[in-house]
Amino acid sequence: MDQGTASSASNTPAPKPGAALTKAQSRVRAAPLVGRGWLNTGGRNLDLESLKGKVVVLDFWTFCCINCLHVLDELRPLEEKYGDALVIIGVHSPKFEHERDPQALAAAVERYGVEHPVLDDPDLKTWDAYAARAWPTLVVLDPEGYAVSTMAGEGHVEALDAIIGGLVATHTAQGTLDPEGSPYVAAPPAETTLRFPGKAIELPGGDVLVTDSARHRLVRLGPDLETVVGVIGTGERGSADGVEPQFNEPQGLALLPDKVAAEVGYDLVVADTVNHLLRGVRLADGAVTTVAGTGKQWRMDNGTTAAREADLSSPWDLAWFEDQLVVAMAGIHQLWYFDPAKGTAGVYAGTTVESLKDGALEQVWMAQPSGLAATADRLWLVDSETSALRYVENGEMHTAVGQGLFDFGHVDGPAADALMQHPLGLAVLPDGRVAVADTYNGALRAFDPQTETVSTLAADLAEPSDVIVLDGKVVVVESAAHRLTVPDLGEAAVSGQHHRVTRKRTKVAPGALRLEVLFEPAAGQKLDYTFGSPIQVTVSADPPQLLAEGAGKGEELGRGLVLADGIGQGVLQVVAQAATCDAEAEHPACHLTRQDWGVPVDIAEDGVSTLRLVLRA
Repeated sequence: MDQGTASSASNTPAPKPGAALTKAQSRVRAAPLVGRGWLNTGGRNLDLESLKGKVVVLDFWTFCCINCLHVLDELRPLEEKYGDALVIIGVHSPKFEHERDPQALAAAVERYGVEHPVLDDPDLKTWDAYAARAWPTLVVLDPEGYAVSTMAGEGHVEALDAIIGGLVATHTAQGTLDPEGSPYVAAPPAETTLRFPGKAIELPGGDVLVTDSARHRLVRLGPDLETVVGVIGTGERGSADGVEPQFNEPQGLALLPDKVAAEVGYDLVVADTVNHLLRGVRLADGAVTTVAGTGKQWRMDNGTTAAREADLSSPWDLAWFEDQLVVAMAGIHQLWYFDPAKGTAGVYAGTTVESLKDGALEQVWMAQPSGLAATADRLWLVDSETSALRYVENGEMHTAVGQGLFDFGHVDGPAADALMQHPLGLAVLPDGRVAVADTYNGALRAFDPQTETVSTLAADLAEPSDVIVLDGKVVVVESAAHRLTVPDLGEAAVSGQHHRVTRKRTKVAPGALRLEVLFEPAAGQKLDYTFGSPIQVTVSADPPQLLAEGAGKGEELGRGLVLADGIGQGVLQVVAQAATCDAEAEHPACHLTRQDWGVPVDIAEDGVSTLRLVLRA
């Protein structure tokens, strides 16, 4: 995602990844863990003293953030490898207003299979104590309670493994490691037919197929939206093909045109989100085939258009448009295409920069596109992190509703003033209006292209995540209520609320500002110059006039910026990536570390003249 920092150790040189720490080395005492309460601990409040003897990784996350969800999956094998010697603490520091709700957080912890303690940090107290600037940020604490490493973004598995392994070895030898016992206490399983359903489609004959995301399967419901007609998938997290298939938090679904389905031998495609795959499903017997993706998460373009050889990144929804499937590739802020007949896939729109910018498809910026709906001439999408409704027409992207990464709320009226909050799904209604599942507002909204106005059709829904039209009725996937529902539609009364992401602003001095992105390759890796410079840093600003000099792409971790006169505050947006490869391996693997930051700044005479952002240190 964007926006975030490092820890209180960010101004102290970190040891080389995996290096043993000695008493003589400078270390920074970890800040207290302060918040509203704890989840997954059986009601127990944890503190640093209770975590003594454990290697601790603080994972600063927010449940809207796709990059944070990627990190949850990256941490799972480390939790399994190191057992009780390692404790992951999820520090939930919210971006959106809805994410401050403790019930919403508890639901998200279950929805995404979080199996470690979580600190509820709604006022960002622990976030500020560790000087975090980005979601996600990871901070490693040693068994004696000192912060030893900080890293922002995703893709740090190898570095974490080296650091944790080094700490386990050192503190085992010193007798300061406690490898037994865990503070994690699992919540009891729930009893509902569906569990956090994601997306739905109508099948020929009137049944509805829904992705039962938290149970890793597809469920076929009768027209009454309650009777279970059939199930596809074992319900276990996995990626097996065949007639006993496995999925991993599946989301979007799309039926293929009959002619295409007959040619390729499957009827519909599933966005198998956490597996980073597209799966083809034959409805006659429920057989599943992987049709796109390698199962590896996209890190960089590998130059192929062969669908089975292309790495994907959290495909979230699908729609048939312009004789191909368009894929909402939420994990890298792009739209992709998939041609089932040709077996090809690639970028359809977007640059991977996370923000909001319209124009030609190859130049646009998106932020976690999560829902698609197509008409004959327009492809509609909801861009969840910018809380935007957008559309593609004649090779260009336009924004109908939405103001960017930092402004959201529940405001009806003229589209230019209207606000939503992290919408995830949509459908085009028979009268031409676009119905939007305004997820974090718990509402069904409608945009009228004729009048360019937004209204609220229904409120008090539990995290609606998709909309379909079934036999003339509007059906909502009410994800947090674990059901499909037909809401009463009308002009629901709402009080207009305008929110803005509220985080501590960094005071920077006027004029010249030095930007430094801190990055250290993981142990056993080196910068990879195979395809040119391994470093890429892109800088922009909101408003754009904030930067008089220094905007654009560069190949250095450090850059001189000049802030314009007459602008008192704004947001510096920085995208940094570093390519590395294994240093000594016979067949070295490539790695890409990447992070987006949106750093709110105030211009003040007593501000800093250097802004440091930790990618990995």
